[in-house]
Amino acid sequence: MRDTYDVVIIGGAVIGSSVAYFLTENPDFNGSVLIIERDPTFAQASTSLSSSAIRNQFSNPINVQIGQFGTKFIREFAQTMEVDGDKPDLGFHEGGYLFLAKTDEQVQILRENHEVQRSLGADVVLWGPDQIKTAFPHLNVEDLQLGSYGQSGEGWFSNTGIMNGFRKKARAQGADYVIDEVISIERENNKVTGVTLKSGQSISCGTLVNASGPRAAQTAAMAGLSIPIEPRKRSLFVFDCAKTPEGGATVNNGRLPLMIDPSGTFCRPEGKFFLSGTTPFEDPAVDWDDFEPRHDEFEKIWMDLAERSSAFEAIKLVNFWAGHYAFNTLDHNVVAGPHTEVRNFIFANGFSGHGLQQSPAVGRGVAEWITYGAFRSLDLSPIGYDRIVRNEPFLEKAVI
Repeated sequence: MRDTYDVVIIGGAVIGSSVAYFLTENPDFNGSVLIIERDPTFAQASTSLSSSAIRNQFSNPINVQIGQFGTKFIREFAQTMEVDGDKPDLGFHEGGYLFLAKTDEQVQILRENHEVQRSLGADVVLWGPDQIKTAFPHLNVEDLQLGSYGQSGEGWFSNTGIMNGFRKKARAQGADYVIDEVISIERENNKVTGVTLKSGQSISCGTLVNASGPRAAQTAAMAGLSIPIEPRKRSLFVFDCAKTPEGGATVNNGRLPLMIDPSGTFCRPEGKFFLSGTTPFEDPAVDWDDFEPRHDEFEKIWMDLAERSSAFEAIKLVNFWAGHYAFNTLDHNVVAGPHTEVRNFIFANGFSGHGLQQSPAVGRGVAEWITYGAFRSLDLSPIGYDRIVRNEPFLEKAVI
């Protein structure tokens, strides 16, 4: 490891490693890249504890396009990330998303979102209760008005697989990784000049990328900057089902989608089990080291799912854990790009639960900005830091 790098990335999970991959993959970038990661196990990384799904069903065109690129990238991941004959398989399960609506407000949102999605070519259909029941016979549709179903391009995949694929390929392309912790960021006027590590080493840099997940505000503060991101806890539960409905759908070869119930509870198949979660009763910021699941949420999940399907009346909890959203308190959306004044301090933060699925497009965009001083493939400027300064939220209605 040298003492000077063109780009230093703080955070080596999926976001930091995606940025490193896209930088080192670009022939127009001929600089050096260092990724600094504090935890080599990634045991508490948002990446490792994620439900790891991807969708195109958003309300804002940029988020739809970010999802579409992510889908394409995940489909081609094994070939793109091949290193020495090893082709990482993400096990992409293209089961789709199913959003269910029971109130007039929910219906209006689904219809408005659908117009945006279809205008961009997303393979999404709107179904009435009878069509939902025909496709997924186990569901109770009596209280529903509408459903939005992603027929292709949506599903779930390996969370650690995508992270490790990016990391391995970035290393093969020349990026350096070090296990250490940044304890200070050096800055001269409106320019970051380097970092100091817990080991005592000082490293100079031309550009610094903040990819430190829920600790993004802590990292920004070391440079005298701020960003409205805090750790929010999300509990996930895996359950067995006495009489599984998986395989009983009349679409998509019998496979069930990731279903988002109007109650805020979601579930999807997870091998022979089901993975589930729900909107928290309360959602305060938590300590960075607080990963205790909120066990009372499982009772709500059970009640919501049993009302939606008799197949979920007899279930047994088999696993559970909690992870952290890097939660953007302004608008629940990612911040990507440079600080408005300290232009060589780059944000890739605040994904608010969408980090895995958005990592390909945001990694590509941040790498483009570092290389060219502009976003080229997809204009991410509406989700840049300047909206934080203006206190103008980037509105997205399809937030889970």
